Amino acid sequence: MASYTIKLLKKEIIANETMAFHWEKPDGFEFKAGQFGDFTLIDPSETDEEGNTRAFSFVYAPSENELVTATRLRDSAFKRVLKDLPVGSEVKFDAPHGNFTLHKTESTPAVFLIGGIGITPIRSMIAEATYQKTSHDMTLLFSNKTPEDAPFQSDLKELAEKNPNFNFVPVMTETDSDEWIGESGHIDAEMLKRHVSDISTPIYYLAGPAGMVQAMHKMLVEAGANEDNIRAEEFSGY
Repeated sequence: MASYTIKLLKKEIIANETMAFHWEKPDGFEFKAGQFGDFTLIDPSETDEEGNTRAFSFVYAPSENELVTATRLRDSAFKRVLKDLPVGSEVKFDAPHGNFTLHKTESTPAVFLIGGIGITPIRSMIAEATYQKTSHDMTLLFSNKTPEDAPFQSDLKELAEKNPNFNFVPVMTETDSDEWIGESGHIDAEMLKRHVSDISTPIYYLAGPAGMVQAMHKMLVEAGANEDNIRAEEFSGY
């Protein structure tokens, strides 16, 4: 773990109220897919009781050689300043942190039950497994309200095309069923069993709003998953 001062290289809207930020990658900086960094604004134009530092997962895999984060743009001082941060601006960067990473035993399947911006560390894990050509059997159920709310959909579709071991299942909770071809409604045991044949075998990764993560954990235990095989990361500040 080390501290750096890095520059913002690019920012872009990637879904409704969601932005990605491309940062200067420090020389020699290394991280594992699924990890995160602490980003601190320098002399921000406004602040509040939540402070000037936030933790953001790295969206891109180490193999992609880019430092990218993404966030929903809720109405906080930090998010307002970040949204308007000019390209070329500097922030303090402390990283890497976290152990929410893909398990090493490739014969054990991975199942990701993810909501919204919780996709950030998962995209990194799946991309790294794809680039490294590991044999992990991976299934992603990715829940959003509508397709317009879902970040990195095209990336995930592309990874599914590249990786025969990766099954991408987009799930929409509020879309018109006549227009959406795919899973609709909230992720539940019945939906899970349509895509995962043996509930007891995989290691499960949960990420998203706290309420969703807790609901998914409860559902998995009741459906017969091994509680020791459930790993979770809650994304606050939705």
